[in-house]
Formats: sequence, structure tokens, C-alpha cells
Amino acid sequence: MVFSSILFLFTFLPAVLAAYHIVPKGWRNPLLFFVSLIFYAWGEPVYVILMVFTTVFGWFTGIMLERWGDDPKKAKGILALSVVVNLGILGFFKYGNFIVANINGLTGWGITEFNLPLPLGISFYTFQTMSYTIDVYRRHTPVQPNVLSFGAYVALFPQLIAGPIVRYNTIAQQLDYREETLELFGRGAGLFTVGLAKKVLLANNIGLFWDSIKALPSGEMTVLAAWCGIVAFGFQLYFDFSGYSDMAIGLGWMLGFHFERNFNYPYISRSITEFWRRWHISLSTWFREYLYIPLGGSRQGKGRTIFNLFVVWTATGFWHGASWNYVLWGLYYFVFLIAEKFLWGGLLERSPKLLRHVYTLLIVMTGWALFVFEDMGSLGPFLQALGGQAVGGWANQPILYYLNSWSLTLLAAMVGITPLAKTVYGRLVVKYPGLMNVMQPVLMLAGLLLSVAYLVDSSYNPFLYFRF
Repeated sequence: MVFSSILFLFTFLPAVLAAYHIVPKGWRNPLLFFVSLIFYAWGEPVYVILMVFTTVFGWFTGIMLERWGDDPKKAKGILALSVVVNLGILGFFKYGNFIVANINGLTGWGITEFNLPLPLGISFYTFQTMSYTIDVYRRHTPVQPNVLSFGAYVALFPQLIAGPIVRYNTIAQQLDYREETLELFGRGAGLFTVGLAKKVLLANNIGLFWDSIKALPSGEMTVLAAWCGIVAFGFQLYFDFSGYSDMAIGLGWMLGFHFERNFNYPYISRSITEFWRRWHISLSTWFREYLYIPLGGSRQGKGRTIFNLFVVWTATGFWHGASWNYVLWGLYYFVFLIAEKFLWGGLLERSPKLLRHVYTLLIVMTGWALFVFEDMGSLGPFLQALGGQAVGGWANQPILYYLNSWSLTLLAAMVGITPLAKTVYGRLVVKYPGLMNVMQPVLMLAGLLLSVAYLVDSSYNPFLYFRF
């Protein structure tokens, strides 16, 4: 389903962009909504009804809040209805089987599970619709009177199925007025190509390395293999998700939209607090604005701050998937964030930068093991291997072979997680502007052709964050 939508995107994107820039400005939002529905329906035809319902319900809720916003009781009722309906839809499709399975496990009742496929991007567009309703209720943004323009916001195909989460108040004015320029289109095309290359050339290849490690028999799992594997998974997830975010932001620029940045080199962080300011920024911002601050944030004392962070990180873990390992992953970060805030944050600030960086990477990479293994039976032995207690010892021939085979890919990934390439490119532009003006389109075209060729030739093309 995901891959068919991606094929639709690549097949019809030039025609969509051409039509978008040809039609009058007043037709552009309806065109985007229509194309986005086709894009979504191409992969999951049935669930387009759900998308239309969510759009119309969210728009109607905003209209009702504007009409009865001066009546606090009615406004709170409308807001509560919106939150219940949106979370109810998300809960049914994403967590229905999980809830039934846990009830059956505790009671032995044998309730039949729903076994419904998860609608693509439901976590993203549900949160976007809720952000609109909440912002209208708070009077932080004007109501959108045009249902088709609101539909363009909810279903906008560049970021529909894997984010970033776009809060309505950040693009409210852009829905009614945005300027499309040739310069912005070119910048968008360049960023789209960078994102595509990150996803196809780096994430996919590193994913093959991780799959090889994960498939090792338990007797061959070594300490080195476990650490190389989880680092590879961390790289794969980063390049997969940040690559798609770059593609979405680039496409947004090509259409005149300015989406907020979703990643800012998180692996160069020197604390867990800093890491979460740099990783999946749109999700962290959403939870801060619509959950942490409404709960009281850090304004009501130490005990309440700890409770609020506990709620936020439990919700963050659960948002990522209907499995207890995600909840455990969220609570894992809750513990370290609380520790940095109240216990060793000051000591960490005074520590050498290299030590802080190593500390952060060890915690983050260990956390990815909690994230990737939904089966607790597989998680335990893998954590033991990370802790130095592997059945296969510290190293063996298979892992040395894998490291040799993927050494160039891993080296490219290590460079790609830092701002080094961007810094060098920027200096070259300043020092050799004429040459770089020629080289920039050549590099962009080469990256695009190489990525498309690899995409067509390879059968391995997972998009990790689509299932969230």
C-alpha cells in the first residue's frame, strides 16, 4: 500500500506540479486537496472515506467554535467532542487490536481481534486536525471558512503519510496567501533530492546491514555485532525519517509552503535533553504545546513537573506504536530527562564535550533496542549482548565480514549525521560561486537519477515511519 502511493507520487508529480502552477491561485487549494485524496486512495482506497470524514468534521468543529466561542460551556463541549472523536478514531484503528489482545491475555475471554490495517499517516493527520481545533478554541488562529482549503491542510500529500506534523497556526496565512517563486521552487527541488538520496542511498543500504545482523543465529550474536547492528538501525531510522521530512519540506517549498524543520543533526547532541530538541522536532513541539503546557508544564513545583513529564513520555512512547516496548522506550527517556533536569544536569554541563557526546550516544543507541524489538523475548538477549554478555563472545568472522562489506556505507552515514558536508558545501559556494552555480544542478540531477535508478532496481524499500 505504501509503495503504490510512492510510485504514484513519482509517476504523477511532474504533472501535478505543472498543473498547480498553471491554474489560478484560487484553484490551487482545491487542486491540492483533490490530488492528496487520490494519492492517499492509491494506496488505501477504503480509508479515503476516513480522511474525508476527519477533514469535514475538523472543519465543522472550527465553524462551531467560532459561532459559540463566547459561551465557555459550549466551547469546551465542542472542543471535548473534537478531541474524543479524533482520539477515538486513532485509538480504534491503531490500538484496537492491542487493547483486545491485552484483555484476552488478562481474562482469557477470547475476544476476536479487529485485524484492520493501519491507515497510512493516521497519527500525523489526527494530531494536525486536533491542533487546529485547539488553536481555534484558544483563539490563537482564525477559523478556516473554506472546507477545501482546510482539506488541503489536513491531506496535504507531501507530508501526509510520514510528517512532519504541521500545526495549523504555522501555515494558516499560507493557506490563504503564499508566494511561489522560481528560486523557492529550485531550493525545494534541491532539498527534495537530498532527502530522496538520504532515504534511498543511505537508509536502505544501512537497513540491509541491520537486517543481516538481526538475522544472525543467537549463537553467532557477538557484542560487536549487537553494537554495530543497533548503530546501523539508528542510522537507518534517522536517514529514513529525516530523508522523508526533507522531501516533504522540499515539496512544500515547491508549492509555496514553508514547513518547520523536523531534524537538526540530533546525533551531535551532548545530552538527552538536547537530543529531543533536535529529533522529530514537530512531535516534541506538539506534545509540549498541547499536552505538557496545558498540564502545567514546570510551573507547579517539582512533583507536578515529574508527573507531567511522565504523562508526556508515556504518550510519546504509545504514539509510536501499539506495543509495550514503545511505552517502555518512552519511559526510558522519561527517566533520563528527569535525571538530567534534577540530578546530574549540572555535572553534565561541566563535563568534557566528548564525554557528554559519548554519554548521549550510548543512551540513544541502547534506547533504539527498546524501540525496534516488539518481542520482549528477543529484546532481553540483545540487551545482554549490548551489555557485554553475548553468546558468541566479543567478535567473530561474520561480523568482521559485514563490517568490511558495508564499511563505505557506514562511513558515508557517519559523515551524513553531522553538519560536515553542509559546512564544506557552504564554504565552496562562498569560495567558488561560479563553479558551484554550475555544479549544483549537475549534482542535483546526478543524485536524483542515481536515487531513482536504485529505487527501481531494488526490491528493498521500507519506509519505517509510515507505520506510525
